[in-house]
Amino acid sequence: MPERLDIKEDTFSTVDELAPEHAILASNTSSLSISAIASATNRPEQVVGLHFFNPPVKMDLIEVTYGEATTDETAELAYEWAESIDKTPIYVRKDVHGFVVNTVLVPFMEEPAWMLSNDETTVRAADATMVYERGYPMGPFELNDFGGIDIAYHFRDASDQPVPPVISEKVENESLGKKSGKGFYDYENGDGVDYDPEDITDFDTLRTEAVMINKAAWLIGTDVATPEAIDTGLRLGGNFPEGVCRRGDRLGLDTVLEKLETLHETHGADRYEPASYLVELVEDGFTGEDAGKGFYDYRVDPPYHYLDWDIDDDGVLEVTIDRQERMNSMSEDVFTEIDRLLTEVDTDDVSCVVFTGAGDKAFSSGADITGFTAGDPTDIMDVDEVFRTVSEFDRPTVAKIDGFCLGAGIELALACDIRVATEGSTIGTPETTLGLIPGGGATQRLVRLVGEARTKELIFRGLQIDAERAEEWGVINHAVPEAEFETVVGDIVDDLVSGPPIALKAAKRVINEGQEAGLDAALAMEKQSFALLSTTDDMYEGVTAFRENRDPEFEGE
Repeated sequence: MPERLDIKEDTFSTVDELAPEHAILASNTSSLSISAIASATNRPEQVVGLHFFNPPVKMDLIEVTYGEATTDETAELAYEWAESIDKTPIYVRKDVHGFVVNTVLVPFMEEPAWMLSNDETTVRAADATMVYERGYPMGPFELNDFGGIDIAYHFRDASDQPVPPVISEKVENESLGKKSGKGFYDYENGDGVDYDPEDITDFDTLRTEAVMINKAAWLIGTDVATPEAIDTGLRLGGNFPEGVCRRGDRLGLDTVLEKLETLHETHGADRYEPASYLVELVEDGFTGEDAGKGFYDYRVDPPYHYLDWDIDDDGVLEVTIDRQERMNSMSEDVFTEIDRLLTEVDTDDVSCVVFTGAGDKAFSSGADITGFTAGDPTDIMDVDEVFRTVSEFDRPTVAKIDGFCLGAGIELALACDIRVATEGSTIGTPETTLGLIPGGGATQRLVRLVGEARTKELIFRGLQIDAERAEEWGVINHAVPEAEFETVVGDIVDDLVSGPPIALKAAKRVINEGQEAGLDAALAMEKQSFALLSTTDDMYEGVTAFRENRDPEFEGE
C-alpha cells in the first residue's frame, strides 16, 4: 500500500480484526507515524515499525520503531525476527518523523540545497568536495537526483518544515532527478552526473556535517536512539564511510557546536539551534576522541566500531572485520582497531588468531579509498605497521577467506601465517588499476612467497585470480569447496590449539626473521631456539606422550 495514512489505517483496522490475538502487526513505512497507524487497531501495544531499506534484498538494515503504545516485548520480538532473516536491526525508541536514518540523512541533501539557493555553492562543487574530500559515496545533489527530489520535498513538507527554494523549484518544474530525466544533472541531453576532483572548492563541508551531527545529538538526547544505533543506521542505510557520531567525535564536538552557534546567529534558522545534549557534552568537556569522551567513551575499553572479536575456551581469538556495507573494506579505523586489539590482548589467553570477514561476499575488498579521503593523508596510520603487528604476533594467525580478498585484504592475509579460501573466492592486487601500488607490504611479502616473476605479474597487471590458481601459485595454502571450508579451517585451528605454544612462537620467529638473515645466521638462530626449547616442560611432555602413545597436553611452559 502507498504511503498514505488513511489507507494504512484502513488496512491495519481490517488486519486487526482478522489476525489472531497474539499477532504483531508491523508496517514498512518510512515516514508515517507508527502511533497513528496503531491507533486504528485494538492492539496498539502490538504494532511496530519494521522499516526495510530499498532494495530490501540487498540492504541489511531494518529500523525497529516504537509507537507510543508499543511494548518492549513487541519491539524485542520484532528485532529478533529481523535478525532471524539475516538483517541488521536498530531500535528507534520513539516515533519521530523520519525515524533515525532519514532524520540525519535528509540534512545531508538539504543543507547544500540551502547553500545553492543562496548562491553559496554550485552543484558540482558541493558533490565533488563531499565525495572526494569527505569520503561520502554520493554527493548531496547526486543523491537527491538518485532518490527523487520530490522525496526530500515531501519529507520536509509533511513535517511543516521549510524547504530550500531550489528543491521547491525543481518539484514545481517536475525536474525530479534521474527518474524524470533531469534534476540537478541532465540525464537526457547532458552527461548526467559529471563532477570530478577538479570541481573541489572551498565548499563548507563542516556546515553540512554539523547539522547532521546536531540531529544525531538530538536523537540521543531525546532517547530515540543510541550512538551505536545511529552509526549502524547511517553506515548500512546511507553507506556512509563512518557513522555520523564517530565523525563528530573525530571532528571535535566543540568545533561542531561553535559552527552551529555561528550559523544560528547568522541565519536564525531553527535547524542550526544546537541540541541540548550536544551543549551538555561540550560544557562537560566531553568534546570527542581527543578529550577521551564524546558520543562514545574512549577512556576505558574504547569501542570497536568495525571489529567483532571473541576468545573461546580453547583460546581461539576470532576477529571478524564487519563493514558489510562496504564489502569489509578497510578504513583508517579498521587498521587502528586491528593494531589495538593485537597489541592489548593478553597473549597468554590466546592459542591462535583467525581473521575473517562478515557476511559471505568478502574477506575484505581492499582499502576504502573514499574513507581515506576524509582525513589528512599525513594523519593516516602507517598501514604497513598494522600488518607488521599481525605478522609479528606471538601466536599463529589464520586468514579465513570467503569471497573477495583484494588489495589491503590480501595484504592482511599475507601477514597471516596460514591462508585458507573457498574455491569461489577472488584473490588479487588491483592497486595499479587505481594508479597506486600496494601499500601494506604485498610487494615484499608476495615476492618472498611466490617469487619475483609472479609477484610482478600480479601487481603490474592488477590481477584478480581465483582461489585455485592462488593455491597453485603459492599465494594461499588451501583452496577448498564451500562445503569443506569450515572443516578444513577447523582442522588447522585444532592443530594450532593443541600445539606447544612456546615452540610455535619460536618457529614463527625463526621462519620470519630467518628470511632477512644469511643462511648461516638463520641456521644459528634455529639451533639456538632448538636448544632453548629442549629445556622446557612442553618438550618433556611431548617426549613422554610419544613414549606412552597418547596425545600431548602442552601447558606453554
